[in-house]
Amino acid sequence: MADAHTSAPGLLDPLRRFLDGDVWASFKRSPVTVGAAAVTLLYFLAAAFGPWVAPHDPFDLAKLDLLDSLIPPAWMADGDPRFLLGTDDQGRDMLSAIIYGSRVSLLIGFASVLLSMVLGIALGLLSGFVGGAVDAFIMRMAEIQLSFPAILVALLINGVVIGYFKTHPEWQVDQVTLAYVVLVLSIGLSNWVQYARTVRGSTLVERGKEYVQAAHVIGIHPAKIMLRHILPNVMGPVLVIATIQLALAVIAEATLSFLGVGVPPTEPSLGTLIRVGNDYLFSGEWWITIFPGAALAILVLAVNLLGDWLRDALNPKLR
Repeated sequence: MADAHTSAPGLLDPLRRFLDGDVWASFKRSPVTVGAAAVTLLYFLAAAFGPWVAPHDPFDLAKLDLLDSLIPPAWMADGDPRFLLGTDDQGRDMLSAIIYGSRVSLLIGFASVLLSMVLGIALGLLSGFVGGAVDAFIMRMAEIQLSFPAILVALLINGVVIGYFKTHPEWQVDQVTLAYVVLVLSIGLSNWVQYARTVRGSTLVERGKEYVQAAHVIGIHPAKIMLRHILPNVMGPVLVIATIQLALAVIAEATLSFLGVGVPPTEPSLGTLIRVGNDYLFSGEWWITIFPGAALAILVLAVNLLGDWLRDALNPKLR
Protein backbone atom coordinates (compact mmCIF):
# COMPACT_ATOMS: atom_id res chain seq x y z
CA MET A 1 0.00 0.00 0.00
CA ALA A 2 2.86 2.33 0.76
CA ASP A 3 4.25 1.78 -2.73
CA ALA A 4 0.89 2.68 -4.30
CA HIS A 5 0.67 5.91 -2.31
CA THR A 6 4.22 6.91 -3.12
CA SER A 7 3.94 6.07 -6.84
CA ALA A 8 0.89 8.29 -7.44
CA PRO A 9 2.71 11.55 -6.64
CA GLY A 10 5.54 10.42 -8.91
CA LEU A 11 3.14 10.11 -11.83
CA LEU A 12 1.87 13.64 -11.20
CA ASP A 13 5.32 15.21 -10.95
CA PRO A 14 5.62 16.04 -14.70
CA LEU A 15 2.20 17.70 -14.61
CA ARG A 16 3.15 19.73 -11.54
CA ARG A 17 6.41 20.82 -13.16
CA PHE A 18 4.52 21.89 -16.27
CA LEU A 19 1.93 23.87 -14.29
CA ASP A 20 4.72 25.57 -12.33
CA GLY A 21 6.81 26.25 -15.44
CA ASP A 22 7.27 29.30 -17.63
CA VAL A 23 5.29 27.89 -20.58
CA TRP A 24 2.05 27.51 -18.61
CA ALA A 25 2.55 30.91 -16.97
CA SER A 26 3.03 32.48 -20.41
CA PHE A 27 -0.12 30.76 -21.65
CA LYS A 28 -2.26 32.06 -18.79
CA ARG A 29 -1.00 35.63 -19.26
CA SER A 30 -2.13 35.80 -22.89
CA PRO A 31 -5.91 36.13 -23.37
CA VAL A 32 -5.48 35.86 -27.15
CA THR A 33 -3.68 32.54 -26.78
CA VAL A 34 -6.30 31.22 -24.35
CA GLY A 35 -9.03 32.20 -26.80
CA ALA A 36 -7.18 30.58 -29.71
CA ALA A 37 -6.71 27.41 -27.67
CA ALA A 38 -10.41 27.35 -26.79
CA VAL A 39 -11.44 27.76 -30.44
CA THR A 40 -8.97 25.06 -31.56
CA LEU A 41 -10.20 22.70 -28.84
CA LEU A 42 -13.79 23.35 -29.92
CA TYR A 43 -12.92 22.39 -33.50
CA PHE A 44 -11.17 19.22 -32.38
CA LEU A 45 -14.04 18.17 -30.13
CA ALA A 46 -16.60 18.87 -32.85
CA ALA A 47 -14.50 16.89 -35.34
CA ALA A 48 -13.93 13.99 -32.94
CA PHE A 49 -17.59 13.73 -31.91
CA GLY A 50 -19.10 14.86 -35.22
CA PRO A 51 -21.74 12.10 -35.54
CA TRP A 52 -23.05 12.95 -32.06
CA VAL A 53 -22.66 16.74 -32.26
CA ALA A 54 -23.98 17.44 -35.76
CA PRO A 55 -27.76 18.01 -35.88
CA HIS A 56 -28.05 15.99 -39.11
CA ASP A 57 -26.07 13.47 -41.11
CA PRO A 58 -25.46 15.49 -44.29
CA PHE A 59 -24.15 12.52 -46.28
CA ASP A 60 -26.89 9.99 -45.58
CA LEU A 61 -28.68 9.94 -48.94
CA ALA A 62 -31.75 8.33 -47.39
CA LYS A 63 -32.34 11.38 -45.20
CA LEU A 64 -31.74 14.07 -47.83
CA ASP A 65 -34.67 15.86 -49.42
CA LEU A 66 -34.23 18.06 -52.47
CA LEU A 67 -37.22 20.09 -51.31
CA ASP A 68 -34.97 21.33 -48.49
CA SER A 69 -32.33 22.63 -50.90
CA LEU A 70 -31.09 26.24 -50.87
CA ILE A 71 -32.86 27.16 -47.63
CA PRO A 72 -31.29 30.34 -46.16
CA PRO A 73 -30.02 30.56 -42.56
CA ALA A 74 -32.62 30.27 -39.81
CA TRP A 75 -32.59 33.99 -38.93
CA MET A 76 -33.53 35.07 -42.46
CA ALA A 77 -37.08 35.51 -43.74
CA ASP A 78 -37.36 32.14 -45.51
CA GLY A 79 -35.17 30.29 -43.02
CA ASP A 80 -36.00 27.01 -41.32
CA PRO A 81 -35.27 26.44 -37.59
CA ARG A 82 -34.11 22.91 -38.47
CA PHE A 83 -31.16 24.31 -40.43
CA LEU A 84 -29.34 26.97 -38.44
CA LEU A 85 -26.89 27.91 -41.22
CA GLY A 86 -29.16 26.97 -44.12
CA THR A 87 -28.78 24.19 -46.66
CA ASP A 88 -26.88 23.65 -49.91
CA ASP A 89 -28.12 22.66 -53.37
CA GLN A 90 -28.68 19.05 -52.27
CA GLY A 91 -30.57 19.86 -49.09
CA ARG A 92 -27.65 19.16 -46.76
CA ASP A 93 -27.53 21.07 -43.48
CA MET A 94 -24.60 23.49 -43.72
CA LEU A 95 -23.72 23.34 -40.00
CA SER A 96 -23.54 19.55 -40.10
CA ALA A 97 -21.59 19.63 -43.38
CA ILE A 98 -19.05 22.04 -41.85
CA ILE A 99 -18.61 19.77 -38.80
CA TYR A 100 -18.10 16.70 -40.98
CA GLY A 101 -15.88 18.67 -43.37
CA SER A 102 -13.71 19.83 -40.48
CA ARG A 103 -13.16 16.18 -39.53
CA VAL A 104 -11.79 15.42 -42.98
CA SER A 105 -9.61 18.55 -43.11
CA LEU A 106 -8.13 17.99 -39.64
CA LEU A 107 -7.55 14.28 -40.26
CA ILE A 108 -5.66 14.91 -43.48
CA GLY A 109 -3.82 17.86 -41.92
CA PHE A 110 -2.65 15.83 -38.92
CA ALA A 111 -1.59 12.83 -40.98
CA SER A 112 0.35 14.96 -43.48
CA VAL A 113 2.07 16.94 -40.70
CA LEU A 114 3.04 13.68 -39.00
CA LEU A 115 4.47 12.33 -42.26
CA SER A 116 6.45 15.47 -43.07
CA MET A 117 7.67 15.74 -39.47
CA VAL A 118 8.95 12.15 -39.32
CA LEU A 119 10.62 12.44 -42.73
CA GLY A 120 12.09 15.88 -42.03
CA ILE A 121 13.42 14.92 -38.58
CA ALA A 122 15.03 11.74 -39.91
CA LEU A 123 16.73 13.50 -42.82
CA GLY A 124 17.74 16.48 -40.67
CA LEU A 125 19.33 14.27 -38.00
CA LEU A 126 21.14 12.23 -40.63
CA SER A 127 22.34 15.31 -42.48
CA GLY A 128 23.60 17.16 -39.41
CA PHE A 129 25.13 14.17 -37.65
CA VAL A 130 26.82 12.39 -40.56
CA GLY A 131 27.78 15.48 -42.59
CA GLY A 132 29.93 15.22 -45.69
CA ALA A 133 28.41 13.97 -48.93
CA VAL A 134 25.21 12.85 -47.17
CA ASP A 135 24.66 16.35 -45.80
CA ALA A 136 25.37 17.94 -49.18
CA PHE A 137 22.99 15.60 -51.03
CA ILE A 138 20.07 16.08 -48.60
CA MET A 139 20.47 19.85 -48.49
CA ARG A 140 20.67 20.12 -52.29
CA MET A 141 17.46 18.11 -52.54
CA ALA A 142 15.85 20.45 -50.03
CA GLU A 143 16.98 23.50 -51.97
CA ILE A 144 15.62 22.06 -55.21
CA GLN A 145 12.23 21.46 -53.60
CA LEU A 146 12.22 24.95 -52.08
CA SER A 147 12.53 26.40 -55.59
CA PHE A 148 8.99 25.17 -56.34
CA PRO A 149 5.83 26.31 -54.54
CA ALA A 150 4.54 23.65 -52.15
CA ILE A 151 1.13 23.54 -53.83
CA LEU A 152 2.76 22.74 -57.20
CA VAL A 153 4.78 19.92 -55.60
CA ALA A 154 1.58 18.60 -54.04
CA LEU A 155 -0.22 18.77 -57.40
CA LEU A 156 2.67 16.92 -59.07
CA ILE A 157 2.70 14.12 -56.49
CA ASN A 158 -1.08 13.92 -56.64
CA GLY A 159 -1.06 13.60 -60.43
CA VAL A 160 1.71 10.99 -60.46
CA VAL A 161 0.04 8.74 -57.87
CA ILE A 162 -3.45 9.03 -59.38
CA GLY A 163 -2.03 8.41 -62.86
CA TYR A 164 -0.18 5.32 -61.64
CA PHE A 165 -3.31 3.72 -60.21
CA LYS A 166 -5.32 4.56 -63.32
CA THR A 167 -2.75 2.86 -65.55
CA HIS A 168 -2.54 -0.19 -63.27
CA PRO A 169 -6.12 -1.45 -62.92
CA GLU A 170 -4.91 -4.59 -61.17
CA TRP A 171 -4.53 -2.48 -58.03
CA GLN A 172 -8.07 -2.48 -56.65
CA VAL A 173 -8.18 0.42 -54.18
CA ASP A 174 -11.19 2.13 -52.66
CA GLN A 175 -11.45 5.58 -54.21
CA VAL A 176 -12.10 7.38 -50.93
CA THR A 177 -9.14 5.67 -49.25
CA LEU A 178 -6.97 6.42 -52.27
CA ALA A 179 -7.96 10.09 -52.17
CA TYR A 180 -7.05 10.33 -48.47
CA VAL A 181 -3.69 8.60 -48.97
CA VAL A 182 -2.81 10.72 -52.00
CA LEU A 183 -3.64 13.95 -50.17
CA VAL A 184 -1.53 12.95 -47.16
CA LEU A 185 1.40 11.99 -49.39
CA SER A 186 1.05 15.12 -51.51
CA ILE A 187 0.97 17.55 -48.60
CA GLY A 188 3.39 15.62 -46.38
CA LEU A 189 6.11 15.17 -49.01
CA SER A 190 5.93 18.85 -49.97
CA ASN A 191 6.52 20.18 -46.43
CA TRP A 192 9.42 18.14 -45.00
CA VAL A 193 12.11 20.68 -45.90
CA GLN A 194 11.53 23.09 -43.00
CA TYR A 195 11.81 20.29 -40.47
CA ALA A 196 14.98 18.94 -42.07
CA ARG A 197 16.73 22.32 -42.21
CA THR A 198 15.77 23.22 -38.64
CA VAL A 199 16.78 19.84 -37.19
CA ARG A 200 20.04 19.86 -39.18
CA GLY A 201 21.03 23.24 -37.75
CA SER A 202 20.24 22.17 -34.19
CA THR A 203 22.05 18.85 -34.70
CA LEU A 204 25.19 20.64 -35.91
CA VAL A 205 25.19 22.57 -32.63
CA GLU A 206 24.44 19.57 -30.41
CA ARG A 207 26.92 17.13 -31.95
CA GLY A 208 29.87 19.26 -30.84
CA LYS A 209 28.82 19.32 -27.19
CA GLU A 210 30.54 17.30 -24.49
CA TYR A 211 27.69 14.85 -23.82
CA VAL A 212 27.71 13.72 -27.46
CA GLN A 213 31.51 13.37 -27.46
CA ALA A 214 31.31 11.36 -24.23
CA ALA A 215 28.72 9.07 -25.80
CA HIS A 216 31.11 8.48 -28.72
CA VAL A 217 33.97 7.69 -26.34
CA ILE A 218 32.07 5.03 -24.40
CA GLY A 219 31.06 3.33 -27.66
CA ILE A 220 27.33 4.12 -27.98
CA HIS A 221 26.02 3.39 -31.47
CA PRO A 222 25.57 6.57 -33.60
CA ALA A 223 21.89 5.77 -34.21
CA LYS A 224 21.27 5.57 -30.48
CA ILE A 225 23.11 8.86 -29.95
CA MET A 226 20.89 10.57 -32.51
CA LEU A 227 17.63 9.16 -31.18
CA ARG A 228 18.22 9.14 -27.42
CA HIS A 229 20.54 12.10 -26.90
CA ILE A 230 20.30 14.61 -29.76
CA LEU A 231 16.66 14.23 -30.80
CA PRO A 232 15.10 15.30 -27.43
CA ASN A 233 17.21 18.48 -27.49
CA VAL A 234 16.07 19.57 -30.96
CA MET A 235 12.33 18.94 -30.54
CA GLY A 236 11.44 22.45 -29.31
CA PRO A 237 11.65 24.17 -32.72
CA VAL A 238 10.08 21.12 -34.36
CA LEU A 239 6.93 21.46 -32.23
CA VAL A 240 6.60 25.09 -33.25
CA ILE A 241 6.95 24.22 -36.93
CA ALA A 242 4.45 21.36 -36.60
CA THR A 243 1.85 23.66 -35.04
CA ILE A 244 2.16 26.22 -37.82
CA GLN A 245 2.38 23.52 -40.49
CA LEU A 246 -0.95 22.10 -39.32
CA ALA A 247 -2.65 25.32 -40.40
CA LEU A 248 -0.76 25.30 -43.70
CA ALA A 249 -1.67 21.65 -44.28
CA VAL A 250 -5.36 22.39 -43.75
CA ILE A 251 -5.10 25.26 -46.25
CA ALA A 252 -3.26 23.02 -48.73
CA GLU A 253 -5.93 20.34 -48.44
CA ALA A 254 -8.67 22.94 -48.92
CA THR A 255 -6.83 24.31 -51.96
CA LEU A 256 -6.43 20.88 -53.57
CA SER A 257 -10.07 20.03 -52.87
CA PHE A 258 -11.18 23.40 -54.24
CA LEU A 259 -9.23 22.64 -57.43
CA GLY A 260 -11.03 19.31 -57.73
CA VAL A 261 -8.09 17.00 -56.97
CA GLY A 262 -8.89 16.38 -53.31
CA VAL A 263 -11.45 14.18 -51.61
CA PRO A 264 -14.51 13.10 -53.64
CA PRO A 265 -17.85 14.89 -53.21
CA THR A 266 -19.19 11.98 -51.14
CA GLU A 267 -16.62 12.81 -48.41
CA PRO A 268 -16.37 16.58 -48.66
CA SER A 269 -13.88 18.63 -46.72
CA LEU A 270 -14.03 22.36 -46.10
CA GLY A 271 -12.33 22.96 -49.45
CA THR A 272 -14.93 20.89 -51.29
CA LEU A 273 -17.77 22.75 -49.57
CA ILE A 274 -16.25 26.08 -50.61
CA ARG A 275 -15.87 24.86 -54.20
CA VAL A 276 -19.51 23.72 -54.35
CA GLY A 277 -20.75 26.96 -52.82
CA ASN A 278 -18.65 29.06 -55.16
CA ASP A 279 -21.07 28.20 -58.00
CA TYR A 280 -23.90 29.83 -56.03
CA LEU A 281 -22.05 32.80 -54.58
CA PHE A 282 -23.33 35.33 -57.11
CA SER A 283 -26.84 33.87 -57.39
CA GLY A 284 -27.88 34.90 -53.89
CA GLU A 285 -27.14 31.69 -51.98
CA TRP A 286 -24.04 33.20 -50.33
CA TRP A 287 -24.22 31.06 -47.18
CA ILE A 288 -23.18 27.89 -49.04
CA THR A 289 -19.62 29.19 -49.48
CA ILE A 290 -19.32 31.96 -46.86
CA PHE A 291 -19.85 29.76 -43.81
CA PRO A 292 -17.36 27.00 -44.80
CA GLY A 293 -14.86 29.72 -45.78
CA ALA A 294 -15.31 31.45 -42.43
CA ALA A 295 -14.92 28.13 -40.58
CA LEU A 296 -11.67 27.47 -42.44
CA ALA A 297 -10.34 30.97 -41.78
CA ILE A 298 -11.16 30.82 -38.05
CA LEU A 299 -9.49 27.41 -37.67
CA VAL A 300 -6.32 28.50 -39.47
CA LEU A 301 -6.15 31.77 -37.50
CA ALA A 302 -6.55 29.99 -34.16
CA VAL A 303 -3.85 27.41 -34.95
CA ASN A 304 -1.49 30.14 -36.21
CA LEU A 305 -1.97 32.14 -33.02
CA LEU A 306 -1.12 29.04 -30.98
CA GLY A 307 1.97 28.50 -33.11
CA ASP A 308 3.12 32.09 -32.62
CA TRP A 309 2.67 31.81 -28.86
CA LEU A 310 4.49 28.47 -28.70
CA ARG A 311 7.42 29.92 -30.67
CA ASP A 312 7.75 32.80 -28.19
CA ALA A 313 7.15 30.61 -25.12
CA LEU A 314 9.92 28.17 -26.08
CA ASN A 315 12.40 30.94 -26.89
CA PRO A 316 14.62 31.42 -23.81
CA LYS A 317 15.64 34.91 -24.98
CA LEU A 318 12.05 36.14 -24.56
CA ARG A 319 11.51 34.80 -21.02
